[in-house]
Amino acid sequence: METKVSSPSKEVIIGDNQSTVLIGERINPAGKKKLAEALKAGDLDVVRREALAQVQAGADILDVNVGTFGVDEVALLPRAVQAVMDTVDVPLCIDSNNPAALEAAIRIYKGKPLINSVTGEEDSLTRVLPLVRKYGAAVVGIVQDDQGIPKDAKRRVSIAHKIVGRAEAVGIDRENIVIDCLAFAVGADTSSGLAVMEAIRMIKAELGVNMILGASNISFGLPDRELINNAFVAMVIAAGITCLIADAAKVRPTVMAVDLILGRDKHAQRYVGAYRRRQEQKME
Repeated sequence: METKVSSPSKEVIIGDNQSTVLIGERINPAGKKKLAEALKAGDLDVVRREALAQVQAGADILDVNVGTFGVDEVALLPRAVQAVMDTVDVPLCIDSNNPAALEAAIRIYKGKPLINSVTGEEDSLTRVLPLVRKYGAAVVGIVQDDQGIPKDAKRRVSIAHKIVGRAEAVGIDRENIVIDCLAFAVGADTSSGLAVMEAIRMIKAELGVNMILGASNISFGLPDRELINNAFVAMVIAAGITCLIADAAKVRPTVMAVDLILGRDKHAQRYVGAYRRRQEQKME
């Protein structure tokens, strides 16, 4: 199963036999006061700087989200997407829970984007899936429905089946659906990590789709978060995750090592190349 997304000059393939794809998470105002204030003022310089820094750190795709209080997403999201396209050449993940903002941004996007996201909620399914079909995009399917966000693996799997079934019913190929099982903080629920990995394995076995996950939620509220995040990254990739939403600068060395061990890096070329680049940067 291969999920392809593209910019005008670059294609990224998400798949089991590919290197793990990293989606840079930092163009998102949640928890970032400086970025939120800049977006409210219509200042996109911070967005441009973050885009460039994340690509230099090894991000394969960039998530673009401008959702914060006081921002008109329908007007600002297309501007932010254009600013990122003008700055870097990687494909984009267009991120909003506002379908009108999504469509405004998709219309000006050059290439095939990843849309973040559709859920198993009826309103989301009926409003977002037609956009995915209309513009020939790929989409993240989040395992949340009208009853809320499940914590057990079985209900996650059930919602994934619902999203895939509804998408295929409107003409969206399964290869264009990437399922997100959602991770909860392990400090609040010690079974969270196990439940996520069980759901990943089950969905992969039953549906065969590509899988995406935010890497940092698992460590929320705990000290030394980077250590927990990197341990989690290794385990979920082995369980079936093919794409991560993360801070590329922090997780890329771990991802390179995991891909090498899983046989996805012939002759360790990517791992050694990344190591050499880090050494060169230290000497600059």
